[in-house]
Amino acid sequence: MKHLRYLLLAVILLPMSVAVSSCSDNSESEEEYANWQQTNEAKVTEWAANGSLMKIKSYTKDPATEGKNLDYIYVEVLEEGKGDQTPLFTDTVRVAYRGRLLPSKSYADGFPFDENFKGSFAWNRADVTDFTPASLVDGFATAVMSMRKGDYWRVHIPYSLGYGTAGSSNIPAYSDLVFEIAMFDFWSPGEDKPDFKTR
Repeated sequence: MKHLRYLLLAVILLPMSVAVSSCSDNSESEEEYANWQQTNEAKVTEWAANGSLMKIKSYTKDPATEGKNLDYIYVEVLEEGKGDQTPLFTDTVRVAYRGRLLPSKSYADGFPFDENFKGSFAWNRADVTDFTPASLVDGFATAVMSMRKGDYWRVHIPYSLGYGTAGSSNIPAYSDLVFEIAMFDFWSPGEDKPDFKTR
């Protein structure tokens, strides 16, 4: 009988401890990303005012009209490639990349939410991934469709061209994204997939 009492007590307390733990996780996340929407909107305004950044309007926006700050990606060219061709929406791109959030309480350089290279980028050491722009968020797709082979860019993407007001798994809502992207190669449907070559 005594064991039954302890078992009943455990059944009653277990959901309560999970709820307390869940509340604790939520409050830690809220503290990590306090004032996140305002922080990210202010950063977009800062990017838009920075005359040294290249400004590229999202491919999803009307090119004939002036857009809002949230309609553009903002690019630092770290290395320039060669040639005049850029990928199309239906092409496949081969890139190395690292995606971060803006700096937050625990991440001075921004939380690295996705990457296929570690440490400093080097053409001869990076892993690559193949994507079609059609499978990417608007800001990333806009960037890769503007890049030539050999381009290495730091791309600042407003939340409106990323995961928006909903977020996605480990990316909170209203998160601007900062990507380092290196364009290794690209090819069109029906073309043979090129061999992987480092520069």
